[in-house]
Amino acid sequence: MVLPVVAIVGRPNVGKSTLFNRIINQRLAIVEDKPGVTRDRNYAQAEWMGHKFDLIDTGGITWEGGKIEEEIRAQAEIAIEEADVIVMLTSVVNHMTDLDERVAHLLYRTKKPVILAVNKADNPEQRNDIYDFYSLGLGDPIPVSSSHGTGIGDLLDEIVNNFPEDKDTQSEDVISFSVIGRPNVGKSSIVNKLLGEDRVIVANEEGTTRDAVDTPFTKNGVKYKVVDTAGIRRRGKVYEKTEKYSVLRAMSAIERSDVVLLVLDASTGIREQDKHVAGYAHEAGRGIIIVVNKWDLLKKNSTSAKEFEREIRAEFQYLDYAPILFVSAKTGQRLDQIPTLVKEVYDNQNQRIQSSVLNDLLLEASKLVPTPMVKGKRLRVYYMTQVSTNPPTFVVFVNDPELMHFSYERFLINQLRQNFDFKGTPIKIIPRKRK
Repeated sequence: MVLPVVAIVGRPNVGKSTLFNRIINQRLAIVEDKPGVTRDRNYAQAEWMGHKFDLIDTGGITWEGGKIEEEIRAQAEIAIEEADVIVMLTSVVNHMTDLDERVAHLLYRTKKPVILAVNKADNPEQRNDIYDFYSLGLGDPIPVSSSHGTGIGDLLDEIVNNFPEDKDTQSEDVISFSVIGRPNVGKSSIVNKLLGEDRVIVANEEGTTRDAVDTPFTKNGVKYKVVDTAGIRRRGKVYEKTEKYSVLRAMSAIERSDVVLLVLDASTGIREQDKHVAGYAHEAGRGIIIVVNKWDLLKKNSTSAKEFEREIRAEFQYLDYAPILFVSAKTGQRLDQIPTLVKEVYDNQNQRIQSSVLNDLLLEASKLVPTPMVKGKRLRVYYMTQVSTNPPTFVVFVNDPELMHFSYERFLINQLRQNFDFKGTPIKIIPRKRK
């Protein structure tokens, strides 16, 4: 499901980053009492009353100054374009300014819900000064104090009330998978070959794909939906505003996917960016298939595939569960195996194991490897049960969760894989104290 997107915008030095930090309940954005500190957009996930959403902090909008100010405004405009709900933040301290009016006029044109919040209303006298802001024509201003937290609940209530209705009507029998990777590894070419048509633009330059494109298709009677994402770059390596715009879309694509294809470029080898991209999908708990593209460009011998696979396993140790497929989007080599492999990983993601079977496995595992001793105290494992799928998540009831060493947790995960496959999917184990 795609989360709603909320953008905080306004002129410089009204406290946007302080509000951002207050809503996400952590100090992520840099805060300093001078204009221009936030030059780029910050993204984070927030939650209010059971409603999750993506929150964007932006730099102060101004129409004066040089190139940096223009770039800040461009980034804010991109955030406005991404957003489902916009919070225009201003400050009661400086009263309403001409710059507030220009920002309001910019927001009029969006035809999106705009909530006006007046910051730094720290006391009753200051809250009485908010009425001048009615003239902006954005409805009732909400007085808030980002530093003290007053009025934030009212603001969040109004934000949630303006969320769009969920339009994700994907049927449960459709397997959704996304194609991710750094720019120019051939993601769009793979999608086109899978679909048998030029569905997405392909060019031999980085950053050709600017947005995520969802396309349904059917293979061997199974319904799929493939999402081709713009190439993800590391945050510090993203220069073009259009590429920055693509990052949130790619993250959203991962969130609404059942399975993720991580595409590597055989001709250039593994890069640090590949590890960062893989980390997004792994942390999201999605099923993962590693697809090595441009395999046709390599001069190979009988051991080339095994050598490349060893390198992948060494560089992506946390993805030891992910199958590896060597393909060529240009020649079509092995691309026909992708849908079948996606279906297999999807089935593994949603596999459920009966508690009785799990506890038989637990008994055999404890005979094979005794539970560890920590500071003279032995871990005792009583029983195990599966609590969810996608990814498969198991709760292990023990005498003391702090005695569950990561090595023994890893051992139990390996036992689950040996007995029930789970190829392509991460497994989560949660130790809990038996009551």
